[in-house]
Amino acid sequence: MKTFKSIMSWVLPILIGLGLALLIKQFWFTMVRVDGTSMQPNLQNNERVVAFKTSKIKAGSVVVFNAYGLDPDQTSKDAVYVKRVIGMPGDTVRYTSNGKLYVNNKLVKQSYLKDNYQQTTGSFMANSHSKFTGWDLNSLSSNQDGWQTKVTTNKVPKGSYFVLGDHRSVSNDGRYWGFVPKSKMIGVVKAWPWQNRKQYINSFQP
Repeated sequence: MKTFKSIMSWVLPILIGLGLALLIKQFWFTMVRVDGTSMQPNLQNNERVVAFKTSKIKAGSVVVFNAYGLDPDQTSKDAVYVKRVIGMPGDTVRYTSNGKLYVNNKLVKQSYLKDNYQQTTGSFMANSHSKFTGWDLNSLSSNQDGWQTKVTTNKVPKGSYFVLGDHRSVSNDGRYWGFVPKSKMIGVVKAWPWQNRKQYINSFQP
C-alpha cells in the first residue's frame, strides 16, 4: 500500500501536468516550425515561433493555417503554412506593376519587406495574355488555375482572408490558390524577444 501511494505521489502530478499541457495546446497556443523561405527576411526556414489560437486576426498579422484543401499541390492533411494577412473579409486588394499594394484603395507601406525587389516581384503574375503585370483579386481568380473561387467584385469573401508570404519572389500563397477560410486558421504567430526583425511579426500594422 505504501509503495502504491509512493508511486502515485509522483505519477499523479505528472499526469495532471500532461493534461494541462494538452489543454493549453488545444485551446491557447501551439508551437510552429517555419517550413521554407517564403517569410524571409522576417522568419527563417526551420525557425520556431508560437501561434496563439485566441488572438484576433488583423490586417498585417502573421498567421499559421492548415493548407490542405487550399493549395491544390499540397497532399499532406497536416500541412501548415505561415503567411501574412493582406486582405481581411470585405477588403479590396490591388497590386500595381511597380510593386505598390493597395487595400481598399489605400496605399499600404510594406515596411516589412527588406528591399524594393520583393515588392516588384510580388506584382509579376502571368495573365491570360502571358504578360506580366499588376493584379487584383478578379484577375488572379480568372488567370490562376489553383483558384477555387471566382471573384468579380475584387473583394475578399466574408469569413475568409487573403494572405501573402513576405518573400514574394518564392512564396506559394494566395496569389496562386485563393483565400483562407477562418475555419482553416490555427493562430496568430508571435516571434520570441530574441528573434531578429521581431517587430515585423509581433507589432506590424499597415
